[in-house]
Amino acid sequence: MVFPAAKRYYLCSQRIDSVNSSHVLPDRHAWAYQAQAGRYIQRGLSQLSKMDDGTNSLNREIIPASAFFDDFGPDEEFNYRRDRAKFLPDRLIRAYRLRDPKTGAQGPWLAGMTLDSSDVYELWCHQRGYVCMIEEFGGRPVREGESFSAAFVVGYFDLVEEMKRVYDKHAGHSRSSSRQT
Repeated sequence: MVFPAAKRYYLCSQRIDSVNSSHVLPDRHAWAYQAQAGRYIQRGLSQLSKMDDGTNSLNREIIPASAFFDDFGPDEEFNYRRDRAKFLPDRLIRAYRLRDPKTGAQGPWLAGMTLDSSDVYELWCHQRGYVCMIEEFGGRPVREGESFSAAFVVGYFDLVEEMKRVYDKHAGHSRSSSRQT
């Protein structure tokens, strides 16, 4: 993990070393949070902003929290798979905007960004009394002794534009190092 000075985000990476051969080997990350607890205002799913592959009917970056009040399964809404996409998204940012549950005051965005969209195999979410956003990276054939990795930025941002600037600054990396700033 790399914590840039005076920033509200950090950079990290994960590397998977395979001890077996596999025709497809993904690694999964998940975020779960209560949909109706009043803790967020809206969600950002940037992989949808440029997707036109027939798997999503929604083509917006920002989705209101109300879209997550009714239950839906993992393949019913907001699903992206690299093998079905016509092109890779420019950015892969998953975020939700916090708010004070007592006052309703708007807060910062909490975001997770995968810095090389070609590392991501599948993204999806579901609503079943809680919202769970899941990302799998890798998802390619791997032989015994080979490895794969992905790099991420995780943190708080006041503006969507700020998230995009930070993403673009670090984009294209599949690993992080202490030399990055």
